[in-house]
Order: sequence, then structure tokens, then C-alpha cells
Amino acid sequence: MLTFNGNLKVYVALEPCDMRKSFNTLAALVRNHLSLDPLSGAAFLFTNKSRRLIKILYFDGTGYWLVAKRLEKGTFSWPRDIDGDRRKLVLKPTALAMLTDGIDLRDGLQRPWYELR
Repeated sequence: MLTFNGNLKVYVALEPCDMRKSFNTLAALVRNHLSLDPLSGAAFLFTNKSRRLIKILYFDGTGYWLVAKRLEKGTFSWPRDIDGDRRKLVLKPTALAMLTDGIDLRDGLQRPWYELR
């Protein structure tokens, strides 16, 4: 079962990537592009250019999890590199939950596509 605790490190790849990538190619992207260890127990987030699809790569000690979410309308509020020289950003697990639930991380407001039921 996939569970995250409050101590989980969450890394966001700031540059969009090809969402056809799967376990091995995303793990290689973590190693080569983000200079991190995909086996570290951290979660790694990726998006495509349109920001309508995200993937989360996570190693739980026994194997990789690859979780995807595609929006039917709207886009994810994806962090941007303001300095122009960073490839990744670290988020807290609560910020990950906010991002996937449609909260704009810049101002804390819900995105228009998100409906609370």
C-alpha cells in the first residue's frame, strides 16, 4: 500500500518531461538530471509541457511506485524556477497534497477546475 509520512521529501522536477517515460527512464532522469538517488525513499514529481498530467515516482524499499494523475480540464499549478538555474524544488508532503488537490501554491487559492464534493 502506498502511504506517505510527514517526513517524506518531495522533489519537483521544474522542467517538463515526456510523460511516456516509465519506471526506468524516470529513475534515470532523477539520477542524471536532478542529481539525486531514486532509491532514497523520496517522492519525485514530473509534469508535461501542458501541466495537465503529473507522475510521482517513489521507491518504498521493495520496488518502485509510479502514480499518475491526468486532469480532464484545467492545469496543475506547477512551481517555476525564478532564478533560471535550478532543476528541482523541495516540497513538504502537505504542499504535494495541495498541488494534487488543485490549490495554487503561489496564493493558496483553489484552481477553477477543482470542485469540492
